[in-house]
Amino acid sequence: MLNYANIMDIIADPIIQTGVLAAAGALVTRVLLRGHPTRRLVGQLAFFLALTTLLLYHDIIPYNLGPPNASTLQRIFIGIAKVIWWINAAWSLNSIVRVFLIFERQPREGRLLQDLVVGVIYVGAILSVFAYVFDAPVGTLIATSGAVAIILGLALQSTLSDVFSGIALNLARPYRIGDWLELSNGIEGKVVETNWRATHLLTGANDLVVVPNSDLAKARLTNLSSPERSHGVTLTVRFLPNTAPSAMIEVMRSVLLSSDSTLAEPEPSVQVVSLDASAVQLELSFRVADISATAKAKSEILDLVYRHAKATGLALSLPEGAGIALAASHADEPLFGQHTTARRLLDAIALFASMTEDEKEALASTMTRRTFRKGEILAEQGAVLKSLMIVRSGVAAIIRRDGVRETELGRLAPGDFFGEGGFLTGTGESGTIQALTFVVVYEITQEGLAPLMQDRPAIADELAHLLSKRNASEMLRLGQSDGAAATRTIPPLRARIGHLFGL
Repeated sequence: MLNYANIMDIIADPIIQTGVLAAAGALVTRVLLRGHPTRRLVGQLAFFLALTTLLLYHDIIPYNLGPPNASTLQRIFIGIAKVIWWINAAWSLNSIVRVFLIFERQPREGRLLQDLVVGVIYVGAILSVFAYVFDAPVGTLIATSGAVAIILGLALQSTLSDVFSGIALNLARPYRIGDWLELSNGIEGKVVETNWRATHLLTGANDLVVVPNSDLAKARLTNLSSPERSHGVTLTVRFLPNTAPSAMIEVMRSVLLSSDSTLAEPEPSVQVVSLDASAVQLELSFRVADISATAKAKSEILDLVYRHAKATGLALSLPEGAGIALAASHADEPLFGQHTTARRLLDAIALFASMTEDEKEALASTMTRRTFRKGEILAEQGAVLKSLMIVRSGVAAIIRRDGVRETELGRLAPGDFFGEGGFLTGTGESGTIQALTFVVVYEITQEGLAPLMQDRPAIADELAHLLSKRNASEMLRLGQSDGAAATRTIPPLRARIGHLFGL
């Protein structure tokens, strides 16, 4: 039967103390703190320091050979204690490596380098155990392993080339996860993974391209996301030389000003790149927040170029080489047709697409023209407008104010309209609309539309359907609802329109 003295002797035994401390450290750091790298590192270092202090207290030096006069049983226990110490040393160093890479905020990108460092640490720990526990000739072992490594290196030459190229790329860091690369062979894609053998690129067509690291290390590549995420875009447009180039530049500046996809800083620019008898060629330069937004920005800018050109009377030129005579013949054609400006604006917006030609003509005859100077307020936030305003020319911004905070919701360009909420349903404006340039709008009043809706009440259903789709699309863009909102809002919108117009 164990007495108190025997229990104290067991507790004081260095092997028992080492085993208990190692088990407690493994339980806390490998199980309880799993998934918390910073806390795990602190705990690992604390247990390692306590284990080192305990061994040194009992005159067990892990990095020295054991005492020569010790018994076989003592040597076994001392060897076990040293093995435990070296394992904890390797764990502590690996925790430092992993936390360092997490602090770098690029854990996936550093995986290859991290694996290499972890492998070196474990190899060093194993060799130290052989040297200081089993008293093995490490030098001979390293020489033997070197000969084996040469044989394996010759057999795996291609694979090793990829591995060492991957190490070089990770050390040089010419790209990171999420960067867009353009290779010399024309391949372009976003880096989604780097590993020991290859780098994975996701192309714009959602195809995965696997490029061996050795090929990537030798290739000439362009990092489209460096030194910053924003990306420069250039578009070229050609107009007939029937207007001064300076006037064309001002129109194109309005185009860039009315865009929601381009960055305000650095400021977009417009310049004349060529001038001849057939065309004036302009170059529009701007930046987008990320290269993935390039296609959307180009589509928006080209649409705005068309709308602003129509609004200001600029005529697009035929492609270069089409011939001066053919271009001149097109210059003599009527630019907008035979309709009035008000009638053309009705044709340009989908809200009135269901109306007949006669209904559009009747509505156009009631429209009036209004102008606003730069900086003037077109409509205040929350105001219930009794008219629908269609932008004829110029640029305006929609600014929402919440206390002292201001948020720009979007910009209006020729062909855009506002006031439809108050005009059709009696709701207020979502933000203040302010002119950024000289703005011309055409106004449709409720009194002008009411006779048409009373003659054909089905117009109310068509307007409710289109307005609900527009509202649902705007709310979806702002993340305030799902795509099914359009269907749910049609009946209430139809009822409000009918009540407002007395249908």
